[in-house]
Amino acid sequence: MGVTYKYFGAPNGATAARVPISMRPEELGGDELGMGGMFSKIKPETMAAMVLTGIEGIPLHKVPPLELVVLHPDYAVVKLPMTVVDPLRGVGEESVGAAAFIWSTVPDRGGPRDAYTVYQLLHEWQDFSHRLHEAGHQAYCLVWP
Repeated sequence: MGVTYKYFGAPNGATAARVPISMRPEELGGDELGMGGMFSKIKPETMAAMVLTGIEGIPLHKVPPLELVVLHPDYAVVKLPMTVVDPLRGVGEESVGAAAFIWSTVPDRGGPRDAYTVYQLLHEWQDFSHRLHEAGHQAYCLVWP
């Protein structure tokens, strides 16, 4: 059994830290990735690297680390840097398509395998990044086994 990830937005770390208790960010004034709160097998580190290298062209070794918000024996909450979320708001279809193709060719990384599935995922992330920006929220990820 692997690790599961749930991406959500919240106004601050204190609010994000309370999300695992109810598992519903909207109860705390937050937002979730995907309709009805999507659970994912895609690591936040992978998502950060994909956006920053595939869309922004930043070398992999310069991708900033995730910030640990809560470490509990049963789960963790990490904060994704805004440099991961913000670039998605401004890119066009061509960049999303190119990034999806590149990501689909990377071996041994888990997650979606074909370019179209990655393309759909990136569009969901793009919508999520717009909602986060409009709400003034940061991106977080709940991680649990």
